[in-house]
Amino acid sequence: MISIEEAQRIILGRIDPLQAEKVTCFQGLNRVTTEDHIAPWDIPPADNSAMDGFAFNHAGLVDGTLRVTGFLPAGEVRETPVPPGEAIKIMTGAPLPPGCDSVVPIEDVEDQGELIRLRGPVKAGSHVRQRGEDISRGQVVIRAGSLLRPQEIGMLSAMGNTAVPVHRSARVAILSTGDELLEPGSMPVPGKVINSNSYSLAAQVLDAGGEPRLLGIAADNLEATCEKIQQGLECDLLVISGGVSVGDRDYVKAAIEQLGGEVGFWKVDMKPGKPLAFAMLNGTPIFALPGNPVAAMVSFELFVRPCILKAMGHRGVFRPRVQATLQEAIANKGGRPHLVRGIVSRNGERYQVSSTGNQSSGRLSSLVLGNALMKLAPETAYPAGSEIEVILLDRGFEMEEMRDAAL
Repeated sequence: MISIEEAQRIILGRIDPLQAEKVTCFQGLNRVTTEDHIAPWDIPPADNSAMDGFAFNHAGLVDGTLRVTGFLPAGEVRETPVPPGEAIKIMTGAPLPPGCDSVVPIEDVEDQGELIRLRGPVKAGSHVRQRGEDISRGQVVIRAGSLLRPQEIGMLSAMGNTAVPVHRSARVAILSTGDELLEPGSMPVPGKVINSNSYSLAAQVLDAGGEPRLLGIAADNLEATCEKIQQGLECDLLVISGGVSVGDRDYVKAAIEQLGGEVGFWKVDMKPGKPLAFAMLNGTPIFALPGNPVAAMVSFELFVRPCILKAMGHRGVFRPRVQATLQEAIANKGGRPHLVRGIVSRNGERYQVSSTGNQSSGRLSSLVLGNALMKLAPETAYPAGSEIEVILLDRGFEMEEMRDAAL
């Protein structure tokens, strides 16, 4: 067996970023751009008013009184200079006319008909957005390799872009194996179980930004397994659950080898999820995960998700980790690192964590109840109050619930 870290190193060392494609800026959200984006012009393109108010020349202000000689709404330009001692009523975003360098908000003046009187002192340059204050022409605003969040989409649009080059989304084939499986919608019968793995794994692919393709269920024989694996090679990655152990009807490893695949490793020193294989076949990475639902999902988190993210150009590929205080005594009596499902919450400035109870690898509710993984060292006891590193699984971990008034 190899360690979790060594398995991750082997996998990520075989993964190259997918080629680029051009999509609309809107479709580029949460994708990684492949090019530097350079400002074609200054933003703002001219000095403009930050307030609805009156624009004037500060040096021409004598007694706090100005004569109003015009009106300038946003979207229009005035070429005629405003003489000292005069002002022009101006709306937010309108370019400052020649001769003006300051703006006083409407609420800070007394309207006296053709005249206005400032209620108090105004500094030179007040309430003016300077040309190029946000970005300057020629500036590299968004670098290649950047994740495009809503703010980057807005900036790309402000620079006149309608399309953006990004790494293509990873197409991930999902295959479950086993004669005992029934698809959701079927009624359970003795000896059969519902195929949940395909759907939890497909959801994990979507959560990582990939595009899942469900291949269905492969029967427990070599021919059927080979046929399904070949279908999966049409995608960028293939994820298989079940059939990877050493049972009489576990055909995944044999099928990969028969098709000419190169198996990088077969077992990982971890619980749950020891029987786990990574292979390359015709340039396509193949992950063969355990059939137990929790083992499959935990294995995906540790190995498949980082691979998908790297393929799509992401620099950050691992979930965030924090130190948390154990709320209960816990121990790993086994000889492998144990990834215990946990419930993490905040207590002031610190995190605290407790387990989700029974840690059976077939107990999917141990993941439903939790939001984190605790990695327990082999044959180690952890008393209550000790600090332990946890992997945060939920994106919305620290989102606040609605107050009663908003319900």
